[in-house]
Amino acid sequence: MSLRTQLLRTVYNGYQLRQFSELKGKEREGVALLRDVLEDRLREIKRAKTWKHERIITSPQDAKVTIQGAKGDFLNFCANNYLGFSNHPEVVEAAREGLTKYGAGLSSVRFICGTQLIHKELEQRLAKFHGREDTILYGSCFDANAGLFESMLTPEDAVFSDALNHASIIDGIRLCKAQKYRYPHRDLNELEHLLAHSEARIKLIVTDGVFSMDGTVAPIAGLRELADKYRALLAVDDSHATGFFGDSGRGTEEYCGVMGAADIICSTLGKAVSGAAGGYTTGPKELVTLLRNVSRPYLFSNAPPPPVVAASLKSLDLVEQSGELRQRLQENTRNFRDGLKAAGLTVAGDDHPICPVMVGEAPLAVELASGMLERGIYVVAFSYPVVPKGKARVRVQLSAAHTPDDVQTAVQAFAEVAKKIGIVKS
Repeated sequence: MSLRTQLLRTVYNGYQLRQFSELKGKEREGVALLRDVLEDRLREIKRAKTWKHERIITSPQDAKVTIQGAKGDFLNFCANNYLGFSNHPEVVEAAREGLTKYGAGLSSVRFICGTQLIHKELEQRLAKFHGREDTILYGSCFDANAGLFESMLTPEDAVFSDALNHASIIDGIRLCKAQKYRYPHRDLNELEHLLAHSEARIKLIVTDGVFSMDGTVAPIAGLRELADKYRALLAVDDSHATGFFGDSGRGTEEYCGVMGAADIICSTLGKAVSGAAGGYTTGPKELVTLLRNVSRPYLFSNAPPPPVVAASLKSLDLVEQSGELRQRLQENTRNFRDGLKAAGLTVAGDDHPICPVMVGEAPLAVELASGMLERGIYVVAFSYPVVPKGKARVRVQLSAAHTPDDVQTAVQAFAEVAKKIGIVKS
């Protein structure tokens, strides 16, 4: 490098450093404007009383947890840990073995160098578990739904979605160019009207198997009948059913007595099955092959980490080997629902461990959840816009990890707090 070049670079770099130094302590105009805009939005969220408070758990996810800043253990009734696998010793050990054998992660997407033997094994196991032709893994069920509709539907096609479907389904549908229709929650008559008047090439009905805020079950048999009548496909997001709902844990189809009713199932590995993370789509081989080639969340996201895959495989082993945990979960659910009904409280939903304790107004729901927390019961209140106005609730989720005493303690606490704050009259 010449002396002149060195001198010029020194002067230029010095100028840059001076500029940077002068900027320190100053707010860029764009950042200042962003702060103003976002502060207004944050104030609106607080005014609407929908601010999300994240409590920090300082223990593994389990029936009992410890919370940062609070003394003692809390009975946890707000997790999707349906079978108690989040901290199950065999699942944890399988994850540890997967970490040792295959490493922490792949640092790559699947089609480049991000597929290992255990990924293929899990896909095959899931296809067999659901009785489908093929399965594709994703980082989450949100990704599975985000990648489905855009990949398979065109402007010639139409999608028909239940009004209370999960946000991931809603967002996934937004990404596609198909004709979009929404039918009222579980309203087969209105759905049939929409199907009958559609001239779309592919008609896809999509529904949650179990609706996460309400604990209601989709009318799978009726949906299948309409799909057959109008040459449509049926897709079910079974995240709140896979592994524990139905006699053998095969989900909403099995619970409704119509195994094989869904043409496509999207589900999660982050709830009953391992409780870690991950999702998948299972169905016709041609669809899964298309998703491997064009689904953006699959093509542009790292493969699920080996410990997560190994934990999911072990969880499937446990699901298939015994129905003891499913039976315990059913008993806990029945005892909780019966106990709250006896206490004069309203629990919405069907015979499912999602048990929304209906309150009505948001402040009362918050007060009920706060009173429960004071008694060592960890539950969360939900209000508009997460649920409709006037239908605020405290959502309770039962787990097989809860003991009968845990359930009775929660029932007693709900009865006492509800009476204290006037939800139930003496």
